[in-house]
Parts: sequence; structure tokens; C-alpha cells
Amino acid sequence: MTRPDRRQQAALSTAFAGAIDLSALANRPAPGAAPAPDAKPPSKYNIDVTEATFGEVVQASTEVLVVFDLWSARSALSASLSAILNDVVDGGHGAWVLARIDVDTNPRVAQAFQAREIPTIIAVAGGQPVDAYAGPADEKSVRTWITGLLDALRDRLPGIKAAEDAAGIEPGPAAPEEDPRFLAAEDALMVADYETARTELEQILAEEPGNERATAALAQTLFLAHTDALPADTVAAADADPDNVPLQCDAADIQVSAGEVQAAFDRLIGVVKRTAGDERTAAREHLLSLFGLFAVDDDQVKQARRALAAALY
Repeated sequence: MTRPDRRQQAALSTAFAGAIDLSALANRPAPGAAPAPDAKPPSKYNIDVTEATFGEVVQASTEVLVVFDLWSARSALSASLSAILNDVVDGGHGAWVLARIDVDTNPRVAQAFQAREIPTIIAVAGGQPVDAYAGPADEKSVRTWITGLLDALRDRLPGIKAAEDAAGIEPGPAAPEEDPRFLAAEDALMVADYETARTELEQILAEEPGNERATAALAQTLFLAHTDALPADTVAAADADPDNVPLQCDAADIQVSAGEVQAAFDRLIGVVKRTAGDERTAAREHLLSLFGLFAVDDDQVKQARRALAAALY
């Protein structure tokens, strides 16, 4: 998961104002809002938000978790994630609220969130962003992310427990206490200080070489540092030069960072199919390194592993 930049928090805090009775907005289409791309009717906890109602909805985050879905009809991934979020929020029975924002008709909200790509999914609690979803577009991963947020925020946001009590939902076991050794690394990542984050994580691994969390966090840190340094036109350049294997690897990294995981995997599998020797090895090894950024049982990874095996043999 990606923690929002402190600069983003400052920008948002100036935009957050107002008060809201959430029931007044529930399932009410926003004026001028585009139709939702969900596969089934919107949940009553799924709210369309405009620039005019943005501050009011954020104020509701003092009571319950609010997850903002910044989407666009131009993005196929937006439609997929929006549908998944709509399914998951319905099962929350009001412990959290999905606030959907069409960035094409509400660009100032996207600017307030400093959204660099669409879709962007940001969780807000107490008027401040607390996390951003950076996982794959599958229900299991989204549900796990939401559950973790609810567990972490249940004691801070009274509406979570009230909604769960009303629905007869038994919360899961309490979240484990935060390991303080990771705080410095997380703070560094919040301001894109990848060098400091790397140093802190490497120190943890020096003390405890088998720490799986530190190993995964270090891989994510190195990946973010690399992708942030790549030119904005990397994917277009790779599309124009399909025989350039290093460029194809960089383009795949950009696509993964933008949530276009399947496209990234397909790109490198295609390189494996049409190359040989050292180039083929480089593409295969890079694809395997991208697999390592995801959970072992991730469905997209499992499918891509099968496709890679077919491409190799």
C-alpha cells in the first residue's frame, strides 16, 4: 500500500470543509455526473461526488472511513476497480463509504488529491488521506485492503463500530501492533525520499535477514525509486521500439506502477516469445522480479506464470 505524500495532505486539508448528513447523499446521483460504469446497480453506500459536495463528504470521514474513487470513462481499469469497490462497499453495511469522482467533470478534485494517474483510490479518515490503494484490480486484494483500514481505524472513527453493531458484524482480531522500526522508512516514502527508506529497510534486514516484510518493502522502495525516475513517455517510446528489451522492461514497470498489471505482464511475455539468448533471459528475469511485488497467490501473477511457461516451452 502507498501512503499519501505529506504535500498531498496539506493540499487536501485546505480543500476539506463543511458538514454532512451522509444519508442525504447516499445513492443520490451528483448533478451532471456521468453514469457509473459498475456492472450492477450502485450500492446505497456508493456516492457520486462533485466539486460542490466534495468538502461535505470529506467531513463525513470524521465518523466513518471514506474511500475516494477517482475514475474516468477513458480508463478501462477505472471501470473494473469501480465495480469491485461497489461490490465490497455493499458488504460493509455503512462501516465505510465509497465516494466516486469523475475526474473529467470534476478536475479540481483530482488536482486537490494530486492524482498522477487514473484510477486513483485514496482512503480518508478524520479529514486526512491515510492510505492509497496500489494493489491489483481483484476483489480479494481490495477487500483485504479495506479490512485492514477498518481494523486500524475502528477506535478512531465511531461510525465504523456503530455500523458493524447495527449489521451484527463481528470484527476480526485486532490488528497487530505496528513495528516501530518501519516508521522511519514509511515517513521517508511519504516524501519520496527513497534513499532514506532504503537505508532504514536495509538496516532492519541487517539485524533480521529473514524479515519478510522488510524484504518486500525494500523491493517496493527500489521499484518506486526506479519508476519515478523514468521519463513520462517511456511507454510510448517502448511501443515505437519493440526490439529494445531494456526499454520494454522500463515500460512494463511504468504500467505496473499505473495499475496496468496485465498489460505489463503481457508486454514482457511478448518479448520472451520473440527473443532468444541474453535478451530473452533479461525479459524473463525482469518479469519474475515484477511477480515478486505481488502476493504469491495473486490471480494475475498465477495466470502470467502459466503464460510465461508456455512462452518458454
